Amino acid sequence: MAHQTDTVSKIPDCDAYFEAIQSRKKLPYSLQKSLTSAFAQIPVSSFPEVPGGKVIEIPADTLITDAVQILSKHNITAAPVINPEAGSSLDWKHRYLGILDYSAIILWVLENAELAALALTTGSATAAGVGAGAVGALGALALGTAGSAAVVGLTVAAVGAAVAGGMAAEKGVGKDAPTAADHLGEDFYKVLIEEEPFKSTKVESIVKTFRWAPFLPVGSDSSMLTVLLLLSKYRLRNVPVVEVGIPSVRNFITQSAIVKGLQQCKGRDWFDCISSRPLSDFGLPFMSYDEVISVRSDELILEAFKHMKDNRIGGLPVIEGPKRKIVGSVSIRDIRFLLLRPELFSSYRKLTVMDFLRTIASTSSDSGGAGVSLPVTCAPDASLGSIIDTLASRAVHRVYIVEGEDDEVIGVVTLRDVISCFIFEPPNLFDNYFGFAVKELQNHRDQSKVADE
Repeated sequence: MAHQTDTVSKIPDCDAYFEAIQSRKKLPYSLQKSLTSAFAQIPVSSFPEVPGGKVIEIPADTLITDAVQILSKHNITAAPVINPEAGSSLDWKHRYLGILDYSAIILWVLENAELAALALTTGSATAAGVGAGAVGALGALALGTAGSAAVVGLTVAAVGAAVAGGMAAEKGVGKDAPTAADHLGEDFYKVLIEEEPFKSTKVESIVKTFRWAPFLPVGSDSSMLTVLLLLSKYRLRNVPVVEVGIPSVRNFITQSAIVKGLQQCKGRDWFDCISSRPLSDFGLPFMSYDEVISVRSDELILEAFKHMKDNRIGGLPVIEGPKRKIVGSVSIRDIRFLLLRPELFSSYRKLTVMDFLRTIASTSSDSGGAGVSLPVTCAPDASLGSIIDTLASRAVHRVYIVEGEDDEVIGVVTLRDVISCFIFEPPNLFDNYFGFAVKELQNHRDQSKVADE
């Protein structure tokens, strides 16, 4: 895989989102202040441990397909990555390289597709002198496409990888993209895990090259308010918990775990007061009708994953017709099916979103092979409490808001939105925390560069 400079991931500017959420709330300020103050006094050490009491970790030298197996087996979306060169170090900054999640894996898959497209014109998937940053543009040129339309040809990109691995030579396929697609398009999903250089990719290269979010842990003595803000305003999906002098991550707090914790507060006056209110009292849905990002059922599945990558979101509603009727949903973690079960899709030369969903449903024990699972939806006047119950009990990350007989998608409520409803950020709360964390991480990288030199 082409090498890309390891840049420092930055916390995105999330003020606009969080300020909009806060300004739309119709909760009494005194209640919001009391809740925020209460969360600020609860230590992180009081939060329940992960199931089994041990955080699942992935060594950096693990093959990416094996890492996906680990995530899938334990039904988790992310895991800390261990640096095998850390030895017996008690410093978390040396022990951990970052976090592997499905977001990074999707970036890797799409980059591979574009890299394979580049191989159409070079005859090699490891074209010399071409950085990963240039691969996207060159890959689009190789396919004769531009802009978002480039993804439509990504199934053709399998040919490039096959050229590098020898499959094209065996089948007598030339480097002409349309001709090659006719002969080899159905092998695209097998290429990702069976052909070089993709099948030998290790977790370390993905974490360094395709990092989606920074590795920002908190201490056991930090406040839960810090964690809630990281998981809402600052867009992190998980927060590692560390202790000085102990090398392992002690806990791994996710957005889902927080919402499940909120659900367990049912019956307490403060929670019942807030959860009984309609979504509109919290300014939800945050996105307007025209801002909801969706994918049509007849688009290619890789187009759906590209939408997620480009917009930094974890899922999309699948729609049909002029009324945007919701007929399904696809999430970022669904990429695991392409990597772990490529044989399921071998009969499709152009795998659409609906083909993908139907194939998954036909092999799922949950659906009994009865067809595509119904998307998780709610009405515009739903209460916040009902959304929390749905997110927690269905183990999903978003609920789509629909209206009318056609189930037209008009909005979405995410885990992040729900957490944001319960807190606000006191002035200067994060100045010291982020200043310290960023400084520590930068010092660690500077030391690593000196060691490499």
